[in-house]
Amino acid sequence: MRIKMIITTVTAVSALLTLTTACGGDGSQAGGIGGIGGDSVAANGEGDGGPHEGTLENPTKNGGVNGNAPKNGTAFQKLPKAGTMAAAARFVNGYTRCDQVSKTPSDGAPTEGPGTAEYDKAHSITEVGHCGRGGRTTIVMIKDPKAFQTAFKAEIDAKNGGGNPDGGIVIGQDFAMGSQDSDAMAALLQPQAGLLMLNCHPQFNPPSGFRKEPALVKGCVLTDYYKD
Repeated sequence: MRIKMIITTVTAVSALLTLTTACGGDGSQAGGIGGIGGDSVAANGEGDGGPHEGTLENPTKNGGVNGNAPKNGTAFQKLPKAGTMAAAARFVNGYTRCDQVSKTPSDGAPTEGPGTAEYDKAHSITEVGHCGRGGRTTIVMIKDPKAFQTAFKAEIDAKNGGGNPDGGIVIGQDFAMGSQDSDAMAALLQPQAGLLMLNCHPQFNPPSGFRKEPALVKGCVLTDYYKD
């Protein structure tokens, strides 16, 4: 089922995103924050006041998109923002293959999950993109991140403790992405990528040394730990 592909385990999240078996990145870090959307930054290094200022599409000074994060901001506030689907895809493509973004998956328009009106409304999804081999990797743009996390948690809760406790979905502030390929998921959780995984499983208990930061919804955390 298409929805089952969004997170690292098919059984844990049966209704979130359609994802592909994406191949790992080529080792380059072209997806770094400062390297995406840089042409839209003013020559003096100041933000240009554009509609996506502070995002990957149009970074601000002092660290790109994270330059606007509060000094003592939360883990969520320090996540990258994309601003547009194009910027999100370029970011993902820096760590695992995601090129030639399409609005529809290669197997046709979805009948359930992301890309359908009812589902997108419930999850505050404004746009869905597919990329990678076969066009099966899915990226979603999010309007209200708290509403998105609430809907995600509801799907985990519906499993009554079933599924992989170490799975989740990789998120930024305004976009989310996942893959069936465990290497692709791991690539996006590298420190240099700056993304974290949203995990709402009640039995999640990572080994010491991995992050376990508060998410926007009680019962969910942001972490850099994942095991397929």
